[in-house]
Amino acid sequence: MGDFRKTARVACVQYALHALPDYAAFEAKVAHFVAVAASYAADFVVFPEMFTLQLLTIEHRDVPAGQAVAALDTYTARVKATFAELARRHRLHVVGGTHFLRDGAGVARNVCFTATPEGALHAQAKIHATPSERDAWGIAGGDAAEPFMTDFGPVAATVCYDVEFPELQRHLVRTGARIVFVPFCTDDRRGYMRVRLCAQARAVENQCYLALAGNVGVLPHVANMDIQYAESCLLTPLDLPFARDGVAEIAPAGTETLVFADFGLDAIDRARAAGTVRNLADRRGDLYRTAWTGK
Repeated sequence: MGDFRKTARVACVQYALHALPDYAAFEAKVAHFVAVAASYAADFVVFPEMFTLQLLTIEHRDVPAGQAVAALDTYTARVKATFAELARRHRLHVVGGTHFLRDGAGVARNVCFTATPEGALHAQAKIHATPSERDAWGIAGGDAAEPFMTDFGPVAATVCYDVEFPELQRHLVRTGARIVFVPFCTDDRRGYMRVRLCAQARAVENQCYLALAGNVGVLPHVANMDIQYAESCLLTPLDLPFARDGVAEIAPAGTETLVFADFGLDAIDRARAAGTVRNLADRRGDLYRTAWTGK
């Protein structure tokens, strides 16, 4: 598939949320993880969904859920600058979890910013807001989802609940993505397993890689963010060239750490062309099809 680099090393940050004294403490912690990922020669480092909500603890007061988006949006420019500067400094891609903001029309969104080694930013709004996001924070789902180009070919970000919708993932794969990054935020094991099992299904049915990064621990004094559960992981299709159980690497529950895996892109191409099963090639488009109607 083109003259792209053939193997991408991906790091997923399993991030422990805690109270912060100031923005500098947040920036220092993010910088630490990016530097560690770079020291392991990672090409991408993925942070969890909503991990910037810990910035609300800087206020040193309880921030009501209804004020969270406005409060976080005051940090948007600094968060974007942090991701871009770290990506440039370490010459890798920083998939910056997600951050709440208001878009140009004033609509509250949950957005994943990915910074490239050149410092450019790709923004992907979460398409499917959960009932909790809508009710607590007034978040609305986005209306556009597309891969973006890298030295490894097209890649994509799809946020947490989004991975539970097969048609969205199929659209991203059909438009070129072989690696999909999944920042997530789940409060308990049931929520985590919904995301994890759906992501594993997406890896099988689309013959692609997925990288899941989540939060752990507790975050007091931030409404709707009381407890977090994650086993961040890097997932593969299920066929002979890949991990036996479709899990290239997985983090232990409740532990702040990074996990790494090498994603061989030629293996994806071979599996799609001549694998034991060929899900993409064998779809019965004469009987059923999924049409993406997003902008």
